[in-house]
Amino acid sequence: RVFFYLVYKRKMKFDIITLFPDYFSSPLNESLVKKAIVNKILDITTYDLRNYSKLPHKQVDDSPYGGGAGMILKPDILTKAVKATKKTGSLVILPDPSGKKFDQDLANKLSTKEHLIFVCGRYEGVDQRFREKYVDLEISLGDYVLGGGEAATLVILETIARLIPGVIGNTESLENESFSQSDSKLLEYPQYTRPEIFEDLKVPEILLSGNHQKIKKWRIQQAIEKTKRLRPDLLP
Repeated sequence: RVFFYLVYKRKMKFDIITLFPDYFSSPLNESLVKKAIVNKILDITTYDLRNYSKLPHKQVDDSPYGGGAGMILKPDILTKAVKATKKTGSLVILPDPSGKKFDQDLANKLSTKEHLIFVCGRYEGVDQRFREKYVDLEISLGDYVLGGGEAATLVILETIARLIPGVIGNTESLENESFSQSDSKLLEYPQYTRPEIFEDLKVPEILLSGNHQKIKKWRIQQAIEKTKRLRPDLLP
C-alpha cells in the first residue's frame, strides 16, 4: 500500500514601498531569497512611491512646518501607497532609528505574519500623522542613521525570510545559531571544516573524536566562553 502525504507550504507576502525600487533588484534575485520566490514560498513586490503622486514632477515630499533642514515625505501620498497594498491582517513597518530595536525574538514573531508592508523613509523622515495613523511598528537596526529605509528593509526581510519553513533546507541549522537557542542567548560556537590543518592551526581534537556527546558539551562550553568574551551583556 502506498501513502501520499501533502506538505503544506505557507507563502509569506512582503510589499515594499520605496522611492528606489531598483535598489532591491539584485538582492532579491540572489541566493536563498530568489529560490524561495521561485518556489512560491515568498511573494515580494516593490512599489514606487512616486506612482501615487499627482503633483508636478511626481513630488512626494515638502518642507517641514516650523522650519528646519531637509524635506519630509507627505502623509497623503504615503497613505495612498499603503492603502493600495494593505489587506486584513497586514502589518505596516517603518524602518526608523527611533523604532524598536530589531533582534532575533522580533524576527521570530514577525515570521508568523502573512503580510508585511515596509515603508522606506528618505530625506528627513515621514510626517508624524502618517506614523500615528498607518504605521503598526517602527523598527531600528541600531543607534545610527542610514540614508533611507531600503538597506534596513533588506536586513529585516532576509532575517525574517530565512525563518519561513522551506526557505532553508536544513532547519536544524537555525536552532544552533547565535541568539536562537531556546534556553539561552548564547552566541554560536566556533565552526571548522577541511583542511584539518590550516596555516599551522589544527581543528580541535574533540571534533575529530566521533564522540557526539562530548562534542555537544564542548560546543556549549565554547559558546559560553565566546559570549563572555564578545557579548557579556547577553549573559544573566
